[in-house]
Amino acid sequence: MAEETDNQEASKIDEDAIAAQMVASTNGEDGPDGENGAETEAAGDDGQSARVLNQDEIDSLLGFSGEEEDAQDNSGMQAIVNSSLVAYERLPMLEVVFDRLVRMMTTSLRNFTSDNVEVSLDHMSSSRFGDYLNSIPLPAMLGVFKAEEWDNYGLITVDSSLIYSIVDVLLGGRRGTPPMRIEGRPYTTIERNLVKRMINLVLVDLKIAFEPLADVMFTFDRLEINPRFATIARPANAAVVAKLRIDMEDRGGRMEFLLPYATLEPVRELLLQMFMGEKFGRDSIWEGHLARELWATDIEMNAVLDEQSLMLSQVVNWKVGSQLMLNAGPHSTIALKCGDVDLFTGTMGQRNQRIAVRVDQRLIKEP
Repeated sequence: MAEETDNQEASKIDEDAIAAQMVASTNGEDGPDGENGAETEAAGDDGQSARVLNQDEIDSLLGFSGEEEDAQDNSGMQAIVNSSLVAYERLPMLEVVFDRLVRMMTTSLRNFTSDNVEVSLDHMSSSRFGDYLNSIPLPAMLGVFKAEEWDNYGLITVDSSLIYSIVDVLLGGRRGTPPMRIEGRPYTTIERNLVKRMINLVLVDLKIAFEPLADVMFTFDRLEINPRFATIARPANAAVVAKLRIDMEDRGGRMEFLLPYATLEPVRELLLQMFMGEKFGRDSIWEGHLARELWATDIEMNAVLDEQSLMLSQVVNWKVGSQLMLNAGPHSTIALKCGDVDLFTGTMGQRNQRIAVRVDQRLIKEP
């Protein structure tokens, strides 16, 4: 009886050990992170196991990372998505225009606010119009302006920090105290009017910045709070975005310019020019030298009495002494030509024992 009891206890211990081993393999106790359990659950009917990816591997596959979103070295699925974006061309001359705008805005805003204002250009980039509208931090004011000569529109975005700073400066706020921000309320009429005055001032500077390149007038159209009401182009249209930083000692904010490529199309060829300094692709010294040399150029002019069309057989039969009758008399009109270009018409005469032509009509148009 004692031996049978021992055999039963031994078999019971073996059964308990086998059951514990099965539970451990099922719950994934073999690995610290439960990898074995995941592999057992992911195993297919054919007995082949598939390893489950962790979060870091999934982010690497999709091209996302915990770093800042503006990183340019995207990979994986993110790179495939971004490959559908159009690589828009750079406009070197537009960068010079905004550099001039920054310098002029610094002076005009100092006079406008009677404060020490510093304007700096953060960066310029290309974006789709719809993506830009979705990225605007609200609340903000959006000023829509029109380029009259180009018959298209642009956008100026003023963030809330700059709005409160301008209101605080213009209404006599003390220095050293941050402007009070009351979020969750619409902008008042006073705030809208002050921002409108600032935008009109900036548009005048933008016109002057474009003057060496093209004569264009920018006029203020309207001021919007909701970005949906400031739609000036289709969401998929390309646009140039220039972000400016305005600092007034301990106050300031951001102002952004958006110009659709359709707006810049009339001056696209000029904006693509390479440049040196601020001469906008032109060398005034060379232009002056070329103009002086052109005025001193010698040209050959021909006084044509008459023109006739003859057959080649008649010209071949000409001999010494043959006569060609012209359809012109002493008072007929004479054409003065330079090459194939008709310049003047006149009448033939004599002056100082020489044959002369008196100009009666000018055929070339004055520039």
